[in-house]
Formats: sequence, structure tokens, C-alpha cells
Amino acid sequence: MASQLVTLSSTLLYAAFIIYLVAMLPLATSIKSKSKKPEKIAITLVIVALIMQIAYFILRWIAQGHAPVSNMYEFIAMFAIMIIAGYLITYFYFRTKLLGLFALPVSMLLMAYGSMFSREVAPLIPALQSNWLAIHVITVTLSYGILSMSAVAGLIYLLKAIPADERSWRARFLEAIMAGIITVLVFVVTTVVMQEIIGYQDDFLYEDKQGQNQIAEYHLPSLVNFEGAVPVTHVGENNYEEADHFQSGINLPPLIDSQKLNTVIWSVLLGAIVYGITRLILRKRIIAVLEPLSDKADLNLMDEIGYRSVIIGFPIFALGGILFASIWAQIAWSRFWGWDPKETWAFITFMFYTIFLHLRLNRGYEGEKSAWLAIIGFLIILFNLIAINLLVAGLHSYA
Repeated sequence: MASQLVTLSSTLLYAAFIIYLVAMLPLATSIKSKSKKPEKIAITLVIVALIMQIAYFILRWIAQGHAPVSNMYEFIAMFAIMIIAGYLITYFYFRTKLLGLFALPVSMLLMAYGSMFSREVAPLIPALQSNWLAIHVITVTLSYGILSMSAVAGLIYLLKAIPADERSWRARFLEAIMAGIITVLVFVVTTVVMQEIIGYQDDFLYEDKQGQNQIAEYHLPSLVNFEGAVPVTHVGENNYEEADHFQSGINLPPLIDSQKLNTVIWSVLLGAIVYGITRLILRKRIIAVLEPLSDKADLNLMDEIGYRSVIIGFPIFALGGILFASIWAQIAWSRFWGWDPKETWAFITFMFYTIFLHLRLNRGYEGEKSAWLAIIGFLIILFNLIAINLLVAGLHSYA
């Protein structure tokens, strides 16, 4: 019964992804259309897909007996849900549909990225066996979803406020963000193709920082590897024998997850190539292609949405990411704070948005300056989610 519920929950999540993809068409049509029909269709589809995501969450919770927020797959799925929830709250409050053209792709990218991690149900490790796990993660992802809306509003603001052909640092930096988005797309597509479609896999035996033997599965050729890693091949059950796999010879200490870093390096390289080819084909900046989507944007409204999203999202993050996390840390590890990499970056995130609000209230950082800060804040959140969780070994590495 439990396995059937898990399968059904995964199917609902996949169906939600497809519906969001379909919803993009009437949503894009509604931007230029005078009729309200495309907008109603798009929002209805988004609501239906969100209900499916919530059903996934409930069914998986029932199946495994605890909140589905204990690994990367579940955390990212929750993050994707909260982004859509944040968008719908923004839509019904401000009646602006434009944010959906950017919020939906971000949520779908997260869902695609999350699908690359293990979806198997496993017993909770002792540190996670607490109700504070669900409280902590749900409030953090809720804050992420709301803060994401500030970044979306900021991006729309900048696309309209900055001329695409302008030769300035702000235009170049905005174009660099577009290059980063393309790199993330390439990251997701490359990993899915190599892992799920081609089935490329090289196994390496290495010793982790606890001195235990581990097997690293590489789904892209090894450009960086663990220190002392030995190429092996699986010969049945838990048995391996030495093999001949490609290696560049660059080895790193176990503090760094070389397996994940290898994927990131390949993604950056391939992303740069794809971005260069795209620029050659278009013969203009990516922001010039996206700029028409922001033609009808109200800059004052985008600025207000960006500011209010931070006002709401920041205290929720302070509760979930600092206060509730500290309580959970005390229960799990007998200390409220330990400067673990994840904890350190949560503190950096907290301080960034504290400074954001201080500058906004006392220094008059409105409009374009506020939009830049909102985007930088979202990049900090993504760095915390991807780089800190995956590349740096720490107490949160299980996530």
C-alpha cells in the first residue's frame, strides 16, 4: 500500500509539471490579449496543478509516516510548491499575471532538478526524527517561495528599466543573469539526458572523511575526483573490481563532494557553449528577446511587490531558518548553533535581507537598486540550496 501511494504521489507531481508547462501558453497569450479568457484558463490550470502538488505531499507523508521534507528530492519539491503558492498569493492580491511567466519556469526547473535525486522512501536518521524537522523545513521553504517573488518582480523591473542595447555594467550584469539561467537549464537537461536516457555511469571507490569506503557514481566523465579514488565496476551485489574509467587526474579532499562538483563544472562549460551559440543565432542579447514581455509592466507595482515580498518573507525565514532551526539543532545535536556550513549560510541570508530592509527604509533604496538587491538575495538562496547542500560536507549533507 505504501509503495502504491509513493508511486501515485510521484505521478501527481509529474502531472503537475505537465500542467504548468501547458499553462504557460494561455498565460503568455494573456499578456497581449484584451480578452480575460486566456488568463482565467492559465490561472485555473495553475491552481489545479498546485492541488496536485499538495496531494503529492499528503500522500507521500501518509506512505512514509513522516513529513516528506527529509532529502533533496523532497525539499526541492516543497520549494517548488511554495513558489507557486507565493505566485498565486501575489496574483490574487495585486491582480498581476506577468509574474507567472517567470515564476512558473523557475518552479518547473526546480521540479526537474529535484527529479535527479533519489525518490526512494527511507527511514529517518536519528537527527531527523523530530517534529521540528517539518516545522523548520516548511517555514523555510514558505519564506523562500515568498522571497522568490521579490526576485521575479525585480527581474521584470530591470528588464523594462534597462535598455537591452545599453553599454553599461547594469545591462551586462543583467545579461550575465540570463547566461546563468541558461547554465541552470543546461545543468538540468545534461544530467537528465546522461543519467536517465544514455545511462552513462562510472563508479569510483574512495574513502570519505570518516575513513569509510564509499562508491561515487559519475554520470559525466570525471574532470575532478575524490582524493585516492580508484575506478571500479560493479560485478554483483556489493562487489566491485578495478576498472579503467576516464579521469583528468585532478583530485580533491573529501571535504568537497567532487562528484557533484564535477557535474557543476560540466554544466558551466556546456552552459557557456550553449549561451555563445544562442547569442550567435539571435545576434543580440538574451535580455533583448525577453524585454517585450515586460512592456506592460508597471514599474511602481513591481517595486511594491518586490518590497512587500521581502517584508513578509524575511520574518518567516527568521523564524524557520534561524529560530526553529536552532531549536531543532539543540534537540538533534545538543547545541543551538555550531557554524555548520548550512547554518553559516543561513546566517548570511538572514543578514543580507536585514541589510536589504535597512537600506530600503533608511537609505531610499527603491526602484532599480531594490530590484538588484532582490535578485542578489535569490542568488544567495540558490547558492545555499545547491552549492552548500551538495558540494560542502557538513551536518546537513544528508539533505
